[in-house]
Amino acid sequence: MKLADFLEVETIFPTLKANTKQDVIKELADNISNVHPNINNERLTEALLDREKLCSTALDSGVAVPHAKISGITEIILGFGRSLEGIVFESLDKKPTNFFITLITPEDVTGIRIQLLARISKVFRNQDLRSRLMNCDSEQAIFQTIKLEDEKY
Repeated sequence: MKLADFLEVETIFPTLKANTKQDVIKELADNISNVHPNINNERLTEALLDREKLCSTALDSGVAVPHAKISGITEIILGFGRSLEGIVFESLDKKPTNFFITLITPEDVTGIRIQLLARISKVFRNQDLRSRLMNCDSEQAIFQTIKLEDEKY
């Protein structure tokens, strides 16, 4: 199982405009629901915000993994957003977050969801990858950079 099995170029957003945690979640949900119109934007936003209330999904090193289970969908969706400036997202290291890997799964999916969360953490802990992603100039370049890194594992 690779991240590229679920990530689509269309769900990569290299220039997030939001500058607060709540606005980032809303922007990510807006973007993903525009690509996947079968996902209700308001429901997705609410699910992602509810998950954040439990505990921040920000890890460290500028990475967050907002995720949610959504009823009524049948596929796993992976999205990617980048903020060049960084956003305060209650990360473990208290530093701004630049990369947002959004994982949306059907309600009844558990095993693959946990495996994907672990894989995201493993792939994105690489400092060199994060540096390369900051310098990518397109959705396609970001996709290829993530795909090549993911293939190493």
